[in-house]
Amino acid sequence: MSGSSQDPSPLPQVVSKDILVDHSKSSWMRLYVPTTALNGGVASKKLPLVVYFNGGGFTSRSVVESEIFTLVVGGIAREINVVVASPSYRLAPENKLPAAYEDFGVYAVEWLRNKSEEDEWLKSYADLSNVFLMGTGTGGNVAYNVGLRFIEKDLTPLSIRGLILESPLFSGEELFPSNMKKIGRLEWKVMVTGVRGDPLVDRQRDVAKLMKEKGVDVVERFDGGDLFTSVRSFIYSSAP
Repeated sequence: MSGSSQDPSPLPQVVSKDILVDHSKSSWMRLYVPTTALNGGVASKKLPLVVYFNGGGFTSRSVVESEIFTLVVGGIAREINVVVASPSYRLAPENKLPAAYEDFGVYAVEWLRNKSEEDEWLKSYADLSNVFLMGTGTGGNVAYNVGLRFIEKDLTPLSIRGLILESPLFSGEELFPSNMKKIGRLEWKVMVTGVRGDPLVDRQRDVAKLMKEKGVDVVERFDGGDLFTSVRSFIYSSAP
C-alpha cells in the first residue's frame, strides 16, 4: 500500500506497520494487530479499533518515533485483543494547541473513516462500528477533546463507542459542564483512570464525578489492579 512501511515490524504476538497519512504535515499513523487475528486464530473475527494518543506533555516524540511508546501500545493490542491505530501529532512549543487536537487528532479519525478501505489490515481486521478513543496523560486530554469535535458529526461507517482516559491531564480552574452534557446525549461510555500519588488525581476524580452528574455512563478505576484487564472488560462490554 502506498505510504506504508515495507516490512511490518514484529512484537511478541503483535505486528505493526506505519502509514503515511499526510505528507505535507509529516503525519504518520502506526497500526498494531494481534497475530492471532492475522493467523485466523481465536481473534478470527474483526476486532474493536482503539485510536490511541500517547502522552508526553504535548512535547515528546510520537509513537512512530519512540521505542517505549511502541512497546506500550503493542501491549495494548496484545493484552486487550484490539487493533490499535496510534497517530502522530505536531508537538509544542513550536505548535501550540489546538494543533494536537485538530491536525492529527481530528484528521486521524477522519482519515480512518475515509481511507480505511484502502488499507488491508484495517479492512480485514478492524471493526469500524466499534471504535474507542484512548489516551494517557496529555494523550487523554487529546482523546477527550477530539471526541468533543465529533459529537454532532456523522462518521459512518466509523462509530465511536466510548472514551478511555488513562490518568488524563486536565488543567485550568474551571470545568465545563456543557461539554459533559454533549457526551451524555451520545450515550458514549467513558472510562477514567488514575493512580495515587499523581498530583492530578483529584482533578481526574472531579472530571469523572461531573460526567456522572451530567448523565454520562462512567467507569472509574482509581484503586489499582490490572489496567489491561479493566480496559478489556470496558471495551468488550460496550460491543454494539
